[in-house]
Amino acid sequence: MTQKQPTLLALDFDGVICDGLLEYFETAWRAYCRIWLAGDKTPPEGLAEIFYRLRPVVETGWEMPCVLRSILQGMPEAEILRNWSAICLDLVQTEGLVPVEVEQVVDRVRDEWITLDLAGWLSLHRFYPGVTLQLQRIITEGIELFIVTTKEDRFVQQLLAQAGVNLSASRIFGKSVRQPKAQTLRQLQQSAAASEPLIWFVEDRLKTLQTIAPQVDLQNVELFLADWGYNTAGDRAVAQQDERIHLLTLEQFTQPPEQWS
Repeated sequence: MTQKQPTLLALDFDGVICDGLLEYFETAWRAYCRIWLAGDKTPPEGLAEIFYRLRPVVETGWEMPCVLRSILQGMPEAEILRNWSAICLDLVQTEGLVPVEVEQVVDRVRDEWITLDLAGWLSLHRFYPGVTLQLQRIITEGIELFIVTTKEDRFVQQLLAQAGVNLSASRIFGKSVRQPKAQTLRQLQQSAAASEPLIWFVEDRLKTLQTIAPQVDLQNVELFLADWGYNTAGDRAVAQQDERIHLLTLEQFTQPPEQWS
């Protein structure tokens, strides 16, 4: 890998910049209670810890209450980790779920929570150590910084502002974009200030990087898997064997980009 600094740095949000596990579980549990009409609003002991370990299987937010449903139905953790796509599809079919409607419940839970208790909601998000200082440093050094995430744009803006990171809305490509991250990187490549931009992309989901890696017009984009994010030991082992993907530690990430090797 070249030792140059990127001219444009694209970062995923959840699992790279921000650890939202506490908020994820609380939102997932509240949504679960509404969808399955749970009488007891107190989550079973140990459920949160199991959910935290299984967070890597979640690709989009509507799946979170479905993970809880599978756990509470007795599905083994190892099976969920190994075969979540099929398990989730079966759950949708057998329970007559409509993903868009589940997504609406999850979003509504968040909206109501933010309206009633913004401080409480924000407090359940923790920025990884050293990350906000690194973002501020990157901005001041003139590297073009963009957030590319499936999280709601407005949530990202609120959290960054709370952490003292000033990033304009035009640099946040969130859930509202509704397109694959590869397409967003393609757009950034085409609209970058530099005529031949050197783009680096940091993501914590191996699958996402694997879909980008073979795309011919994105061969100049350097891909990094954040090993501190929502991925498994198996994901990290696969990344280490992939010539297109660089495994990145949090310690490396908080150093100048030219040292990310």
